Amino acid sequence: MKEKILLFIPMYNCKNQITRVLQQIDDTVKELVTEVIVVDNGSTDGGRKAVLEYIKNTNNTGFIKLLKNRENYNLGGSQKVAFSYAVENNFDYFIILHGDDQGNIHDLVPYLKSGEYKQYDRFLGSRFMKGSKIQGYSKFRTFGNRVYNLIFSIFLGRKLYDLGAGLNCYKVKILKNKFYIKFPDSLMFDYIMLMASSYYKHNIKFFPITWREDDQVSNVRMLNQAITTLKYLFSFFFNKKSIETKEFRKKIIDNYEATEVK
Repeated sequence: MKEKILLFIPMYNCKNQITRVLQQIDDTVKELVTEVIVVDNGSTDGGRKAVLEYIKNTNNTGFIKLLKNRENYNLGGSQKVAFSYAVENNFDYFIILHGDDQGNIHDLVPYLKSGEYKQYDRFLGSRFMKGSKIQGYSKFRTFGNRVYNLIFSIFLGRKLYDLGAGLNCYKVKILKNKFYIKFPDSLMFDYIMLMASSYYKHNIKFFPITWREDDQVSNVRMLNQAITTLKYLFSFFFNKKSIETKEFRKKIIDNYEATEVK
């Protein structure tokens, strides 16, 4: 049987980019992906209207769905919403493509066609490995990312090429026990997920992607994020069991809920 693949696009105030992201979903992608969900995290810029108009004008009703979070859960929380959706609807694989049009789903297409992604629990896009292409990314940020990739590789005991690109694929099977539910809802979510994958011995493979920054607006506060990331990494290194026991969230949310917007 053909695998059920969910494509998840998180959206927050990226009205100018979200339509371009949806336009990436051409006939080739439609042959490989079972369903697309755009999860809006409380946008105030008219992004939901843009998505609904795109769905209607391109006859994608039913294939592309727009969901709105009950409240602002941040990016990590939106991923939890989408993880639950994938598990509850019996998907086999889960793809995340950020809604700000920095990544391109077609970088993953060759691996979807060949079936290589099936060999791994997490098949992760990398901006910083051989074959990757970066556009509009400063040399300073590139250097900083490479340094952090090296630090994480040393502490986690395996070569890591990117700590958090916006194009990744997961095997839904590893998400069913919701080991991630106490992880931060902030941008720290992906970093903790890598530590968890080290702890749970997930089978991981990186693949090169194209990454560009044109009219995107970054929500990353680099210095604060860098310091916080190191604190999490050092804490994990000295107490790996904390991945199972620690409550990382500043705000406890019992249920990450979203409703479909029509």
